[in-house]
Amino acid sequence: MAASEESGRMSCTCPCTERVENSKPQADTVAIVVAGGSGERFGDPRGKQFVDLCGLPLMCWPLMALDRAPSVAHIVIVCAPDKADVVKSDVLSRVVLKTPVSFAPSGATRQDSVYSGLSQMPAGYPFVAVHDAARPLVEVPMIEGAVAAVRQDGRLAGAICAARSIDTLKLVEGTDIVATPDRTFYWAAQTPQVFRTREVVAAYKAALWDGYQGTDDSSLVERHGGRVRCVECSRDNIKVTIPEDLAVAEATLEQRLVEEGCGRRPGRDVQ
Repeated sequence: MAASEESGRMSCTCPCTERVENSKPQADTVAIVVAGGSGERFGDPRGKQFVDLCGLPLMCWPLMALDRAPSVAHIVIVCAPDKADVVKSDVLSRVVLKTPVSFAPSGATRQDSVYSGLSQMPAGYPFVAVHDAARPLVEVPMIEGAVAAVRQDGRLAGAICAARSIDTLKLVEGTDIVATPDRTFYWAAQTPQVFRTREVVAAYKAALWDGYQGTDDSSLVERHGGRVRCVECSRDNIKVTIPEDLAVAEATLEQRLVEEGCGRRPGRDVQ
């Protein structure tokens, strides 16, 4: 692994060997990574998943986290067909992943893209973890915590990473406040969102049949009668949507890299 410092910033260009070689005793989950965004809101025609974040394309970071997660057996990258070669050359070539990777074409909406990933995932896996490529700060404990919640409770259709609301919330019509709800009931949904495969596939098919568009994967499963649990995760697990988000992600990731030393042991170089 190579590491360098430029303008006081730490860059990490490949995952540490110790991380890559972690065993996967319970590899029963397929991770669907949604990377179909055009970058329109971000202001980069390449798509935000390709912008530089601490020396690597942004999308590399969640892929490395999923690769290190013991539960993840396969990764499906959902992207525009004309971007698949770019992902291979500019993203996958920059990291060392031991988890098998395949591709599915993105659709007109995020919901269409996830359904495409579900339709083309390998058969035989009981759990699916859906993650946005634009959330680069996801960590292995977040992934494993959500998978474990579903695996250990047969009553659950799914579990999502989420953070408790810390802001006062207002119910507004136009610009006028109608009510101030109790914020203790509100959580901010994140990804990954993990589901039993049969439950999420059935929920997506029902939504397609009804022409229903949800705001996230969990909303479809909830609508279909599935019980979904929130697994509390760090608010650092942000989604990079606008350039200001990238600055926050960079600062957080740089601090992690400084603290972890890119995962290197002191006095040891990893090639």
